[in-house]
Amino acid sequence: MTDWTEPGVFEVAPGVFRIPLPLPNDGLHTVNVYAIDDGDGVVMIDAGWALDEATDRLEASLDTLGYGFADVHRFLVTHMHRDHYTMAVALRRRFGTRVALGLGEQPSLERVIAGRAEGQVVNLRRWGAPDLAARWAAVAVPMEVRASAIYEEPDEWLTGETRLDLAKRVLTTVPTPGHTAGHVVFVDQESSLLFAGDHVLPHITPSIGFEPARPELPLGDYLDSLRLVREHPDLRLLPAHGPVTDSVHARVDELLQHHADRLEATIDSVAGGTATAHETARRLGWTRRQREFAELDLFNQVLATGETAAHLDVLVRDGRLAASTVDGVVHYSATLT
Repeated sequence: MTDWTEPGVFEVAPGVFRIPLPLPNDGLHTVNVYAIDDGDGVVMIDAGWALDEATDRLEASLDTLGYGFADVHRFLVTHMHRDHYTMAVALRRRFGTRVALGLGEQPSLERVIAGRAEGQVVNLRRWGAPDLAARWAAVAVPMEVRASAIYEEPDEWLTGETRLDLAKRVLTTVPTPGHTAGHVVFVDQESSLLFAGDHVLPHITPSIGFEPARPELPLGDYLDSLRLVREHPDLRLLPAHGPVTDSVHARVDELLQHHADRLEATIDSVAGGTATAHETARRLGWTRRQREFAELDLFNQVLATGETAAHLDVLVRDGRLAASTVDGVVHYSATLT
């Protein structure tokens, strides 16, 4: 079986083509974008990261299909992360292509465009990780401020379950907040396809709530969104990272079980005492290899701390833990039974 990260153009359904684009210096390595036959051009699901290598790869891939950048009618983007959205902005500047994005991304996108990159620093301090916050502020925040230049608002904000009439098919936009507040997926019911973005990934679990304007309960939103997708008829899974697979339901069930297990591990890590999100994260294992927190790089330590906070907050909502704030830091503790 071909490695899903290998370059090429792969027809995954009649008139639907998966195009893997490179993510240099990114742990995910590759992002899938999808070109949909739209009569005299194509509609793209997601766009890739606005880097020269990815731009050249996408141009060559479209040429294989007999099209150029000017033939892209529209970018339908699942969420605002750079590996999905920024190529759409760059190509719109050159060709005027229309770009659509979920409305829930607006608060975070406004902050990015304004160069306001302090969100993660504030959160890390709240989660009891001042040293990690200082490292992030020194290294990552300046890069995020510079990156704001490649972001712009979309032409169209997608709201609710929206019908999208293409030349040869109908898609439905379904809001699936969790990975980000404005994440959406696109359902092609007639062809039994789900363009899932990062909401449902076949081999990994997406990060939760890593965004400038983090919602109050991102994991709660994500679990609700998984259950919403589970209520739809089972579809083929067309993910942003990983191979195409035959059953969305099967993977959703695995993700729901993963987070149920993770909630149990998280409450066990508090262990009847009191702990911050950062302290709890340091007690947990990470990745399938159950790596120590200290083994993770800076970016993944930030992700891990935020993930842990998301799980702790769901446990508080469910009455299984209590939370109190002391000097701006949230402390979690076992509730009396």
